[in-house]
Amino acid sequence: MRETGSEPVCKMATNPSFLEEELCCSVYCDIFKDPVLLKCSHSFCRVCLQKYWEEKSSRECPICRRKSSMKDPPANLALKNVVELYLKKKTESEAVEMTKDRCSLHGEKLLLFCEEDQEALCLVYQTSKKHRHHQLCPVEEAVFDLKEKLKTALNHIKEKLERFAEVKEAYEETAEHISTQAQHTETQIKAEFEKLHQFLRDEEEARLAALREEEEQKGKTMSEKLKIIQEQISSLSNRISAVEQELNEEDIAFLKNYNQTSVRAQCTLQDPELLSGVLIDVAKHLGNLRFRVWERMLVMVQYTPVTLDSNTAHPCLSLSHDLTSVRLTDTEQQLPDNPERFDYCVGVLGSEGFTSGKNSWEVEVGNKPEWDVGVVKESICREGDITYNPGTGFWVIALRKWGIYKAGTSPPTLLTLQRKPQRVRVQLDYDRGEVSFYDPSDMSHIYTFKDTFTESLFPYFSPYVNTDGSNLGALQICPVKVSVKVMSSH
Repeated sequence: MRETGSEPVCKMATNPSFLEEELCCSVYCDIFKDPVLLKCSHSFCRVCLQKYWEEKSSRECPICRRKSSMKDPPANLALKNVVELYLKKKTESEAVEMTKDRCSLHGEKLLLFCEEDQEALCLVYQTSKKHRHHQLCPVEEAVFDLKEKLKTALNHIKEKLERFAEVKEAYEETAEHISTQAQHTETQIKAEFEKLHQFLRDEEEARLAALREEEEQKGKTMSEKLKIIQEQISSLSNRISAVEQELNEEDIAFLKNYNQTSVRAQCTLQDPELLSGVLIDVAKHLGNLRFRVWERMLVMVQYTPVTLDSNTAHPCLSLSHDLTSVRLTDTEQQLPDNPERFDYCVGVLGSEGFTSGKNSWEVEVGNKPEWDVGVVKESICREGDITYNPGTGFWVIALRKWGIYKAGTSPPTLLTLQRKPQRVRVQLDYDRGEVSFYDPSDMSHIYTFKDTFTESLFPYFSPYVNTDGSNLGALQICPVKVSVKVMSSH
């Protein structure tokens, strides 16, 4: 038996060819037959060993050349049992291999395939009642057809895998964009609050300065009054001292000075009065302080009835920091391909939808030669080229080159305007199913769509394309005037 060194037993158990090599006699390289064991621990077939000894004329081990004193070595029963077990398993395996491509019932080769029962059959089944009306075909054809079907399914899975990989990449890009968005938005929030904080700091300083000014003025007034009354007190004190001194004089001296003392004893000063309005006007400084500061804050605050949703904007659109204007850019930004975003149409939606009531907003279009404004339903298609009409969920009007105005109907309706509007007012009456457009300079009517609305409607804006470099201007949502009205509690 060959030396195995430190090869693991599991390798022999799982690799039949390796095991067979280990069970071969090293003299004539055949499976052990009646193995015997020498004192040197090497094993050989009894017949092989005897032949070897006869050829060599010496009883030595064919492997290690160690002399053997035994003429008839003992049988290696353990090895004999292993060999017999191996040969038995091998015979059984060969028998199974011989029958696996044969019919278990008839012993014939499996040459046909039943498409109904999805099983391989022998030729005997061509005339069998069991498969009489079944569709049979050669095994080779069945294998080819089934492999083709499996390849189709495999290709579908591969396509699925590619799609999943693409979406995974999109997820990763979106996650990165979320982080960038959050950082950018945080910076803008801090900047806006810094403006508010600075306004409040300036307002605080102004009000403290007003308080200090009032304190200084009224303090100065009181100092002047104190100085005057102190002088009057000193004068009166001097008179009192002089009169009291005369009262203590001798009679003749008293009489001599009486007339002069009498005059000094006469006081013409009016009694002093307590001053009114000299205290700090606390109510002026603290009364409704928060309200009055907030009221002044309206000067720096703008309110637009519609703000833009940057997550819907086409990558070629640039939005202002306050999300109130949009313009076309020359380069396409690297943005996530999220379902809300327009990927072909250069448009953007408002951030809030409407499901009832009346809503209106004005858009500064200026001298732009091309633009689109209006409303769209929430479920509009955002992919590919889009036709503007109510059937696709668009209620918009547009300006095209050469001053052509049109309403997005099917087919488009050409509009005749008396003059080119600098602003367009969009007026939505959801409950009445109307979207109207006006020139706000004189409220002249441009066009009205009438329809029935069943879902949220969103403002829509498109600065349109810039084919010749003349359409770079922005669409600006106009702010509305904000005022504070104090209502009586009655």
